[in-house]
Amino acid sequence: MIELREATIEDIPALYVLYGAMGKSDKGYFESCFDKGFIILIASREDQDVGFTILNFSPKYALYKKLDIPEIQDLNVIPDARQKGIATTIVNKCEEMAEAAGKSQIGISVPLNKSYGPAQRLYIKLGYMPDGNGITYDREPVKKNCHYAPDDDLCLMMLKDL
Repeated sequence: MIELREATIEDIPALYVLYGAMGKSDKGYFESCFDKGFIILIASREDQDVGFTILNFSPKYALYKKLDIPEIQDLNVIPDARQKGIATTIVNKCEEMAEAAGKSQIGISVPLNKSYGPAQRLYIKLGYMPDGNGITYDREPVKKNCHYAPDDDLCLMMLKDL
C-alpha cells in the first residue's frame, strides 16, 4: 500500500536521502522549498520512503502564474520502486489538493530528453495535455532558431482540467 504524507522541516534529511537515491544533489534545495511555502509530499511503501513531489501554488511559469494554476514539480520515484503506481498516486493526491483549494486546472512539466520517456507517457495517460505554448527552458519560452541543451530544464508544459 502506498502512503502519502506532507513533509515537514524534520523530513529534510529524508528528502535528501531520496534525492541522492535518484542521483541528484542540490544543497539547500528543500530548505528553499519550505521557505517559499511549497507543499512537499513524500510517498512511502512498506515503511520505506520511495518518492516525493512538490506542489507549488505560486509557480514561476508565466502562464500558470497568470491563470492561477498550481504546478506539480520535481516528481521523483526511486528506481527500484518505479512502475508500481507510486507516481500516479502522488499525482492524484496533488490533483485532489488543488481541487480542494478551488483550482480548476493543474500543471505539470516534463523534460524532453529520452530518460523522461516514461514520465512523458504517464502524464498523457493521466490526462495531461501540452498547454499549446511550445516548450520552455527554465520556465521561459524558447526562442525560434536558438539552441538549448537537452537537459532537465528543457520542458514541455502540460495542463489538466480538474
